[in-house]
Amino acid sequence: MPALVKPQLETWTSHPATTATLDWAPLQTIDLSKFDAPGGKQQLADDLRDAVKRWGFWTVTGTGISQEELDRQLSIANTFFKLPLEEKRKVVCDFTVGNYFGYREPTRFIGNTDVKENMEMLNLPKYIPEYENVSRHDLIRKFEDEIRPFHRLVWENVIRKIFILFAIILELPEDYFVDRHHYDDQSEDHLRYMIYHPRPASEDKKIGDQWSAGHTDFGSLTLLFSQSVAALQIRTPDNEWKWVKHVPGGIVCNAADTLSFLTKGYIKSTIHRVVRPPPDQASLERLGLFYFVRPGDKVPMIPAPSPVLKREGYLTKEDEKQSEKDAVTGYEYVRARVKNVHDRKATRIAQDNPDAVFQVKNLQVQDYYV
Repeated sequence: MPALVKPQLETWTSHPATTATLDWAPLQTIDLSKFDAPGGKQQLADDLRDAVKRWGFWTVTGTGISQEELDRQLSIANTFFKLPLEEKRKVVCDFTVGNYFGYREPTRFIGNTDVKENMEMLNLPKYIPEYENVSRHDLIRKFEDEIRPFHRLVWENVIRKIFILFAIILELPEDYFVDRHHYDDQSEDHLRYMIYHPRPASEDKKIGDQWSAGHTDFGSLTLLFSQSVAALQIRTPDNEWKWVKHVPGGIVCNAADTLSFLTKGYIKSTIHRVVRPPPDQASLERLGLFYFVRPGDKVPMIPAPSPVLKREGYLTKEDEKQSEKDAVTGYEYVRARVKNVHDRKATRIAQDNPDAVFQVKNLQVQDYYV
């Protein structure tokens, strides 16, 4: 089979960081280069404990992923989003069945306004045998020799280590969460290219300057390769909105709903949102590179048997009696949640019912949208 000819990439150059004075969130930084040093894992787990329990967000550095590798992925993403719409539409997300793989076009209006979404995304599943026949765009096929190893590198260098730190924090075997999220196991994990296009201030005003309303993520863990255009905000333990600051070469991480469920809320899934950038960046495109971690398709969603959770009163007797046989699986939960959130004609601006929950069998999570 002849080698695929790669097209010239539309090189992505990061924008300068904002000079605006913003109220930054004091996120903990975890230097993963210390992971394999004597006592390194325990020290990092100690450093991470408060972040996962109270904040739900933190930043990692020292990942061993080079700036050149990041820039190549961003340039592939930039090239993809500049393709004709007809080409991008060849492989799309099918939200009617909760399928998140493929391209998502900004077609929906926001709430009951006349303002349309300003975000495009492309979700790429893992490169494992189960997904070899999944449809992928021609451009992505031509750059698979770069995307495939990068996809796995993120899991190996970052995700695997974070899950080990979680296990140490919860006094579980180190492989407890790794075993439930193995790269080689079928799951809804995906690498995401995403771009927000700037809007006129008059349109943003109609939606309260919110590009993505406050929400929690519904997988296990989210990685955002730090980007220079400020727009991400988190809701702090004091219920204040604070900006997430750009850390060159860093990755912003947040725990998501599944992990919070597995730990009975000990690991916090924090509400966050995307807002109009500060004035010196409001006219810029915001290109993002993400990795969304989901539990394995066959993993039963039951609370972890953690001594910490037992000791601190998070686990009930009913929790300890839960049967893997009767539990919702990772696949069932993720597909149902994707369909619930995205199979809509309009996006939500705020939650009409703050007490609303989303439930599949025994798994119940707060359906935040604020």
